[in-house]
Amino acid sequence: MKTEEVGQSILETWTVDEVAQAFAEGEIVVIDVRTPQEYMFEHIEGALLMPMAFFKADALPGQSEKRIVFHCGSGVRSEKVARAAIEAGMARVAHLEGGFGAWKGAKQPYIGTNMATGAPHRVT
Repeated sequence: MKTEEVGQSILETWTVDEVAQAFAEGEIVVIDVRTPQEYMFEHIEGALLMPMAFFKADALPGQSEKRIVFHCGSGVRSEKVARAAIEAGMARVAHLEGGFGAWKGAKQPYIGTNMATGAPHRVT
Protein backbone atom coordinates (compact mmCIF):
# COMPACT_ATOMS: atom_id res chain seq x y z
CA MET A 1 0.00 0.00 0.00
CA LYS A 2 1.22 3.45 -0.86
CA THR A 3 0.50 6.32 1.51
CA GLU A 4 0.54 10.08 1.03
CA GLU A 5 0.16 12.69 3.72
CA VAL A 6 -2.43 15.29 2.76
CA GLY A 7 -2.42 17.94 5.47
CA GLN A 8 -3.36 16.11 8.67
CA SER A 9 -4.87 13.19 6.73
CA ILE A 10 -3.53 10.10 4.98
CA LEU A 11 -4.47 9.01 1.45
CA GLU A 12 -3.84 5.31 0.89
CA THR A 13 -3.58 3.63 -2.50
CA TRP A 14 -4.29 -0.10 -2.19
CA THR A 15 -3.37 -2.84 -4.66
CA VAL A 16 -5.92 -5.29 -6.02
CA ASP A 17 -4.52 -8.05 -3.80
CA GLU A 18 -4.79 -5.89 -0.68
CA VAL A 19 -8.40 -4.94 -1.46
CA ALA A 20 -9.39 -8.52 -2.36
CA GLN A 21 -7.93 -9.93 0.86
CA ALA A 22 -9.36 -7.25 3.16
CA PHE A 23 -12.77 -7.45 1.43
CA ALA A 24 -12.86 -11.24 1.74
CA GLU A 25 -12.03 -10.93 5.45
CA GLY A 26 -14.81 -8.36 6.00
CA GLU A 27 -12.38 -5.62 7.03
CA ILE A 28 -13.41 -3.00 4.45
CA VAL A 29 -16.37 -1.52 2.62
CA VAL A 30 -15.76 -1.06 -1.10
CA ILE A 31 -17.53 1.95 -2.63
CA ASP A 32 -17.82 2.17 -6.41
CA VAL A 33 -17.83 5.79 -7.61
CA ARG A 34 -18.58 5.03 -11.28
CA THR A 35 -21.91 5.82 -12.93
CA PRO A 36 -25.00 3.68 -12.27
CA GLN A 37 -24.77 2.45 -15.88
CA GLU A 38 -21.18 1.28 -15.42
CA TYR A 39 -22.09 -0.41 -12.15
CA MET A 40 -25.10 -2.21 -13.64
CA PHE A 41 -23.01 -3.54 -16.54
CA GLU A 42 -20.29 -4.96 -14.28
CA HIS A 43 -19.14 -4.44 -10.69
CA ILE A 44 -17.29 -5.97 -7.77
CA GLU A 45 -19.77 -8.20 -5.99
CA GLY A 46 -20.77 -6.61 -2.69
CA ALA A 47 -19.46 -3.14 -3.56
CA LEU A 48 -21.74 -0.22 -2.71
CA LEU A 49 -22.51 2.47 -5.28
CA MET A 50 -21.97 6.20 -4.66
CA PRO A 51 -21.41 7.84 -8.07
CA MET A 52 -18.81 10.61 -8.13
CA ALA A 53 -21.41 13.02 -9.57
CA PHE A 54 -23.52 12.61 -6.42
CA PHE A 55 -20.70 12.18 -3.88
CA LYS A 56 -21.50 13.52 -0.42
CA ALA A 57 -18.80 12.94 2.17
CA ASP A 58 -21.25 13.52 5.02
CA ALA A 59 -23.34 10.55 3.79
CA LEU A 60 -20.43 8.12 4.26
CA PRO A 61 -20.51 5.67 7.16
CA GLY A 62 -17.92 6.02 9.90
CA GLN A 63 -14.80 3.90 9.71
CA SER A 64 -14.74 2.62 13.28
CA GLU A 65 -15.62 -0.97 12.31
CA LYS A 66 -14.66 -1.16 8.63
CA ARG A 67 -12.40 0.95 6.48
CA ILE A 68 -13.67 2.52 3.25
CA VAL A 69 -11.91 1.87 -0.06
CA PHE A 70 -13.17 3.75 -3.13
CA HIS A 71 -12.83 2.42 -6.67
CA CYS A 72 -13.72 3.48 -10.21
CA GLY A 73 -12.76 2.25 -13.66
CA SER A 74 -9.09 3.26 -13.68
CA GLY A 75 -8.32 4.88 -10.33
CA VAL A 76 -8.67 8.51 -11.45
CA ARG A 77 -12.20 9.21 -10.19
CA SER A 78 -11.70 7.22 -6.98
CA GLU A 79 -8.60 9.27 -6.15
CA LYS A 80 -10.58 12.50 -6.73
CA VAL A 81 -13.36 11.25 -4.44
CA ALA A 82 -10.83 10.16 -1.81
CA ARG A 83 -9.26 13.63 -1.87
CA ALA A 84 -12.74 15.19 -1.58
CA ALA A 85 -13.41 13.00 1.47
CA ILE A 86 -10.16 14.24 3.02
CA GLU A 87 -11.17 17.85 2.31
CA ALA A 88 -14.46 17.09 4.10
CA GLY A 89 -12.55 16.04 7.21
CA MET A 90 -11.90 12.31 6.94
CA ALA A 91 -8.55 11.43 8.49
CA ARG A 92 -7.68 8.28 6.54
CA VAL A 93 -9.06 7.41 3.11
CA ALA A 94 -8.17 4.69 0.60
CA HIS A 95 -8.74 3.95 -3.07
CA LEU A 96 -7.99 1.03 -5.40
CA GLU A 97 -4.94 1.51 -7.63
CA GLY A 98 -5.88 0.92 -11.27
CA GLY A 99 -9.59 0.65 -10.45
CA PHE A 100 -11.95 -1.96 -11.82
CA GLY A 101 -9.71 -2.47 -14.85
CA ALA A 102 -6.91 -3.67 -12.57
CA TRP A 103 -9.41 -5.83 -10.64
CA LYS A 104 -10.49 -7.60 -13.83
CA GLY A 105 -6.89 -7.79 -15.07
CA ALA A 106 -5.94 -9.63 -11.88
CA LYS A 107 -8.74 -12.16 -12.60
CA GLN A 108 -10.69 -11.28 -9.45
CA PRO A 109 -14.38 -12.32 -9.49
CA TYR A 110 -17.06 -9.77 -10.34
CA ILE A 111 -20.67 -9.50 -11.46
CA GLY A 112 -20.96 -9.03 -15.23
CA THR A 113 -23.78 -9.00 -17.75
CA ASN A 114 -24.63 -11.97 -19.95
CA MET A 115 -24.75 -10.29 -23.35
CA ALA A 116 -27.12 -12.94 -24.77
CA THR A 117 -29.77 -12.53 -22.06
CA GLY A 118 -28.96 -9.23 -20.36
CA ALA A 119 -28.99 -11.03 -17.00
CA PRO A 120 -26.30 -10.47 -14.38
CA HIS A 121 -23.89 -13.35 -13.79
CA ARG A 122 -20.80 -14.05 -11.70
CA VAL A 123 -17.54 -13.93 -13.63
CA THR A 124 -14.59 -15.80 -12.08
